Amino acid sequence: MTLKGKFALITGGGRGIGLGVTLALLEAGATVLIAQRQPLQGTLSQNPNVHFCQVDLLAKDASKTIAVYVEKHLGALDVVVNNAGIMFEQAVEDLDEEEWDRMMMINTRTPAFIVKALMPFLVASTSASIINMGSIEGIAANPNHLAYCTSKSAVHGLTKALAVDLGSKGIRCNAIAPGWIQSDLSNAYIGSQENEEKVMSELLRMHPVGRTGTPSDIGGVAVFLASEASSFVTGQILVVDGGRTSKLPLPF
Repeated sequence: MTLKGKFALITGGGRGIGLGVTLALLEAGATVLIAQRQPLQGTLSQNPNVHFCQVDLLAKDASKTIAVYVEKHLGALDVVVNNAGIMFEQAVEDLDEEEWDRMMMINTRTPAFIVKALMPFLVASTSASIINMGSIEGIAANPNHLAYCTSKSAVHGLTKALAVDLGSKGIRCNAIAPGWIQSDLSNAYIGSQENEEKVMSELLRMHPVGRTGTPSDIGGVAVFLASEASSFVTGQILVVDGGRTSKLPLPF
């Protein structure tokens, strides 16, 4: 699969899952625009095929800022990866309205309005693909993740609605629903547990493939969805979780 000659935007593409997607898109030949608040680190900042738009994705004018950058510096866009998101844990009785609104803003509102702002470029593309980052928590729930699960369920719904509305314009839209993906945050969470070895063992037992995921696992799926290899795929939620949600739990 090749993305040579294609221009791709990825929000939050400088670290974690986003970095895995960025590296995979670059390897496939795409020119990548990373939009995020944090400056780029490492070799990304020196890569001639990487553009950077520093923007606070919580700002209401973030989508317009990105669209202006695309018009000025790229002139075209074929792939949009709405990857950036936030997560926090709160029990129902402790829900904070401001935190709830912040989560919904960046996880659901921002992707929708980025697509709106970039519509002229997507319509002009001969192979436009939108990829939203959902979650297995848009399908099932972990404790105290009410806001996060709600936001990711909304992302899945947004994906299907965009696929229906934009299909006649030649624009596809799909979502990736990652399971447990290794990152600084997930590793820190495991490390904070009293019995780290036991927790990791139990976590691995939940995955039929015998391991947790990596950002590159998500990157490979993103390349597929961005490429012509998936030209008849739209409106789908691709679960990438090592079989975790397919395995029925047993008490032994």
